Amino acid sequence: MTKKNKNALVVFARDPVIGQVKTRLNPFLDLQTICGLYTCFLSDSLDTMCALESVDHFIGIYPSSTSGYFEQLDPSSIGTFIQEGRDLGDRMKNTFSLKFSEGYEQIAIIGSDSPSLPLDYLRQAFASKRDVVLGPSTDGGFYLIAMKGKFFNLFDGIAWGGNTVLKETYSKLKSNGASLELLPVWYDVDLPDDLIFLKTHLELMVAVGKKEGALTQKFLNELFF
Repeated sequence: MTKKNKNALVVFARDPVIGQVKTRLNPFLDLQTICGLYTCFLSDSLDTMCALESVDHFIGIYPSSTSGYFEQLDPSSIGTFIQEGRDLGDRMKNTFSLKFSEGYEQIAIIGSDSPSLPLDYLRQAFASKRDVVLGPSTDGGFYLIAMKGKFFNLFDGIAWGGNTVLKETYSKLKSNGASLELLPVWYDVDLPDDLIFLKTHLELMVAVGKKEGALTQKFLNELFF
């Protein structure tokens, strides 16, 4: 897609292939149902992303694009690329490096495991004047990271996937002297208990007129748990 804005938002997403997404939800749900659920996660995340104006929208796909899901998207409004790197930190670092090299001034990355993530949190991230914005997650990591400066060593030497990611990232920030803005705490959905909470939370969000997570909420309402 053609660069239109000075800022970029990237959703990191797995290719929705049966047996390769959200596997920790099995055997609570069967693998085909899990893949359908994750497709709803993706669609809701992209709907929220595209509701954010004045930024260019991208999807970083991992490990490859074979399902056909991403080929259905409008390439004029959402750019796609394959994530490159040996681990999550490497892939984020490479993505920031790529987008800065394309001329973007502020870049944010979010995951696709938080279909209920409020649009207002994304707006707050891009309104920030700080060097780095972090959205802390209840699992000890972060659901969003945004940068204005090229603090690429933030991603080196972190135990990705553990519950110390946020703590270790903050230590790197302090050693870099980077200014930080912190978003409200939110949550990812990885385990059955997370999913049960999400179902109730989305019902409450719908009841008060929130639009985030609509497809996921409809999908979960059709499941008997």
